[in-house]
Amino acid sequence: MSRNNGTSKPKLKNGNRLGYYLKEGFSSVFTHGFMSFASICVIIACLLIMGSFSLLAINVNEIIGSIEDENVILAFVDDSLTEEQARALETQILNVDNGSSCDFISRDEAMESFVSKYERTSLFDDLDSSVLRHRYAVYMDDISLLTQTQMALSDIPGIAQVNANQTIAKGLMTVRNVVSIITLVLAAILVAVSLFIMSNTIKLTTVERKDEIAIMKMVGATNSFIRWPFVVEGFILGITGALIGFLLECGIYSLVLTKLASRYTMTFISTVPLSVVSI
Repeated sequence: MSRNNGTSKPKLKNGNRLGYYLKEGFSSVFTHGFMSFASICVIIACLLIMGSFSLLAINVNEIIGSIEDENVILAFVDDSLTEEQARALETQILNVDNGSSCDFISRDEAMESFVSKYERTSLFDDLDSSVLRHRYAVYMDDISLLTQTQMALSDIPGIAQVNANQTIAKGLMTVRNVVSIITLVLAAILVAVSLFIMSNTIKLTTVERKDEIAIMKMVGATNSFIRWPFVVEGFILGITGALIGFLLECGIYSLVLTKLASRYTMTFISTVPLSVVSI
């Protein structure tokens, strides 16, 4: 029988190795408590800042979207067309690109709406509805295409005039673009800051444990065997910071929505519920 005189390195089974990684990862979190606390605080702060600006951007887009729904194009029908002929134009109007829907408003309906705004005035009592035109209120899918939509409606035979508020449309698009750019820039800055801080935290942790790593190297530990406890520790810190940050963000957002809802002066603002945001 041959005898093996060489020395063999001790090996851990897969189950024991996984248990060792988890044990070392958890113990390192508490052993280096200050570094762990600092890492979690950095994660929470970055997530709160990014989450707050993201929620702000979502709500601004919701408010702008609700205003866009009220910004319609009025397409006036030619005076020579009867009401039946005017109603027949609906199919052509709906076929216009960027037109989501339209409502037909007859002369009589337009007159009733006009008079109702000045119900205390008797000047319009003898005013006949024939002085007004049949019209369509056209709703758009994308307000940025307002000019193209207005031109397309003007080209429809039977449409005499198309009115659209270009000033409001341009203002809404400017606000949306500014908010989107600011959000993207802040997100990029915060991601870069987060990566910088976390990478330096990892480097400090590695330097702090250099003696421990050197000893493990001397006894023959592989790089992966040394690295995996750090991975487990980082995973624990990341999950902990993300969970705390998420709960804090939910609490702050719910509190802000409650405060806004309690103020009657803010009822015109349409906010996005937390349940919708979380989806």
